[in-house]
Amino acid sequence: MNFVHTDIIQFQGTHYQFGHFQAEKLKNSPILTHRKALLDNRWRNFLVDEREVEDVFKTFSPAIWEEIKGLSDGLGLPWNDCLREFGGYYHEYGRSGCSIYTQRDFLVRNYDNAPNTYEGRYVLYAPTDTGYASLGPSMQITGRTDGMNEKGLTMGYNFVNRTKSGDGFICNMIGRLLLENCATVEEAVQLLRELPHRNTFNYVLLDTAGKSIVVEVSPRSFFVREANSCTNHFDQLKDENRYRFDESLERLERIHEKQQLVQTPYEAFRMLNDTEQGIFSEKYGSWAGTLHTALYLPRELSAWIALGGNRQPFIFSFKKWLQGNKLRATKIKGSLNATDTFINT
Repeated sequence: MNFVHTDIIQFQGTHYQFGHFQAEKLKNSPILTHRKALLDNRWRNFLVDEREVEDVFKTFSPAIWEEIKGLSDGLGLPWNDCLREFGGYYHEYGRSGCSIYTQRDFLVRNYDNAPNTYEGRYVLYAPTDTGYASLGPSMQITGRTDGMNEKGLTMGYNFVNRTKSGDGFICNMIGRLLLENCATVEEAVQLLRELPHRNTFNYVLLDTAGKSIVVEVSPRSFFVREANSCTNHFDQLKDENRYRFDESLERLERIHEKQQLVQTPYEAFRMLNDTEQGIFSEKYGSWAGTLHTALYLPRELSAWIALGGNRQPFIFSFKKWLQGNKLRATKIKGSLNATDTFINT
């Protein structure tokens, strides 16, 4: 058993200031060193055309472009290296699992991946220049694995396939773009339609109206459907699925079976987080072990998260945070039945 933790990052200010603030935090963290070690053998997959990336960011989010500038200046890193590290564009994405279940008033998800890909950063950010305030676990520093914004828009995504990839944003930056720019499911669907996509993913969306949408997206195809559960395969765009996705179908079937007994957010959280339920995964050596279980309540603007299985959630009010009540906690602690740990350690 490995003990792990996530650092809570809280900030209010412009995007450039936020980038500089994060740079100062990263100077004293092993995250970038570990990321470099992981990526050295795959650096050819992280090449970017600076002009192309700038044009796309200035179309969809000039503010996050400024955040990357703040990171570059604060860390003293060459600009092109910062684009590769933090740009979330034109990169390959490792395979992973993930399960999501929704009802009208909540979204709960298991984020499944290898522990040595996980940054251990939970970010609450309220921009003062442009964009909605949001919260969620970070990926590649600037991106988000899942999250919720001040308007109650909630999102999570599930990996489907990385073959036949295209030029475009990867999942974590797409998640960040949705949270910063969209107030409703309808706005999020439209932005997903417009964005260039690198890989093939399900994006699950929920807002305060209580409508749950799954958007099946690849670099070539796009389909929107109403659903309350989702794993790692497409229901409609079946030609985009991996050759083998039996395990994904099995997890989805378990959710369908067990959801009949779920009446409350806490019961839904237990359905995904309890190891004996068969949805939580401990396949950490196969990039498919559950690293966190997160639950979001859009109408209440509250969030829950736990690291590892059979845990009680860390619960807090995003609404109160937006009103100026900062979190006193600085870390969220947990444990994994894995040999590897997070890269923040």
